[in-house]
Amino acid sequence: MVSFSPAAFDAFLSEDEDSAVVMLNLLRFEPDGGREKYLEYLQMAKPILARFGAKILFGGDGLPVLTTGQAQEWDAAVLVQYPRRSAFKNMIDDPEYHVAFKVGVAAIADIVLQPLKRSDSLM
Repeated sequence: MVSFSPAAFDAFLSEDEDSAVVMLNLLRFEPDGGREKYLEYLQMAKPILARFGAKILFGGDGLPVLTTGQAQEWDAAVLVQYPRRSAFKNMIDDPEYHVAFKVGVAAIADIVLQPLKRSDSLM
């Protein structure tokens, strides 16, 4: 199920608006056809992303987790860059995106959306 934490979403939107943000999407697909449904969603979403200045930086299949502890395995990860935080909000408010989103939701058993901001100290 995809739902936003209202407090986290408000905090996300209240931060620095002048820099790009990358959204890490950790995905676990529905067992029966979820991956195929997600690929259908991507085809619908790509032109919408472009309209809001967003682009997919990376998409890949998950491999076995190498660490111990509470780590979970994910079927896939996608990194999407948005030019500003408001671009993400405007996209998810877009009526055309709502149509694509319904397809995406049907594909996903579990998801984590983790916004990331650039940190030159980590590079």
